[in-house]
Amino acid sequence: MVDSAAVVESIRAVEDPSLRRPIGGLGFVEEASVSEGGGVHVGLLVPHRAWPTATLGEAIAAAAKAFEGVGEVAVDVGFMGEDRQEELAARLKADQPGPVGGSGSRTRVITVASGKGGVGKSSVTANLAVALAESGHDVAVIDADVWGYSIPKMLGVEQPPTAVGQLIVPPVAHGVRSISMDFFVAPDQAVVWRGPMLHKALEQFLGDVLWDDPEFLLIDMPPGTGDVSISLSQFLPRAEMLVVTTPQVTAQRVAKRAARMATQVNQEIVGVVENMSWFTGDDGKRYELFGSGGGAALAEELEVELLGQVPLVPALRAAADEGTPIGVAAPGSEAAAAFAAIAERIAGMRPRVRRPPELVIG
Repeated sequence: MVDSAAVVESIRAVEDPSLRRPIGGLGFVEEASVSEGGGVHVGLLVPHRAWPTATLGEAIAAAAKAFEGVGEVAVDVGFMGEDRQEELAARLKADQPGPVGGSGSRTRVITVASGKGGVGKSSVTANLAVALAESGHDVAVIDADVWGYSIPKMLGVEQPPTAVGQLIVPPVAHGVRSISMDFFVAPDQAVVWRGPMLHKALEQFLGDVLWDDPEFLLIDMPPGTGDVSISLSQFLPRAEMLVVTTPQVTAQRVAKRAARMATQVNQEIVGVVENMSWFTGDDGKRYELFGSGGGAALAEELEVELLGQVPLVPALRAAADEGTPIGVAAPGSEAAAAFAAIAERIAGMRPRVRRPPELVIG
């Protein structure tokens, strides 16, 4: 005899991959029953037709078939009306401790910045996020490079965000949740927006997305110190900054300007990452194609740590183009080891407690 109650309870405990919560508590299970012959029927109610149900259906079948005597598992999918969606969205929002990165949040927000483009800032963001996730941390990424968005491609995101009412549910790839302008514009469309529109978009990325209070929120910044940087410093005054440069003296000088902006808005600089540090030839020799010393010089000038040097390897470029982070594509490579070490150093740091600059104790 099949223990019907145990089967139903196991089904209700299955987590929805998008919302990362048991479907029983989400109200997704309209009906679950076990026939005398061991057949299982589940009436599933999801927010809307675009909801990714294939993986969920497989998980439900696996949970039921873990019990001896269970035969065929049939899952019928229905869809919530607007009222049910809004009720669910309200419950999900109520679960949050507050705005991501706010005073009630556990999240460490780290903006990944550079003074100029072309130094591999987005590649560092994507691969560092995956390295943190692989070491057991809960990680999310905002692609705030609204003109040069590339994070979804680099992470290999295969589906767009979904929604519950007005709440945006970010997609997950390699254990990392992400949101980007890439999801909201037509392919190859240029984003021609002035400051107020950018400000509003970033505000929605922070406030209307179900982030679920990750341990780390990495923000891929646009190059320079323009409107996006100013807006994020206002939204996230507790954010830290990671500065990316190359060994070139010119890149180091320009990156310093982005770092100086962080100090002006009382943000801590967590450290420096030097990208494209060297290329290792087939002869085993390191070739410093872009010079040397830029990262160390910048770190010394900013009085922070040089957290790591990432070598220039073809696999890193190929992995980005294919949407497979280097830690997944080539886990034993120099570059994968570099990102793993940087992730470990950042995770081991504790951000200093900062007070608003206007607070003066006499």
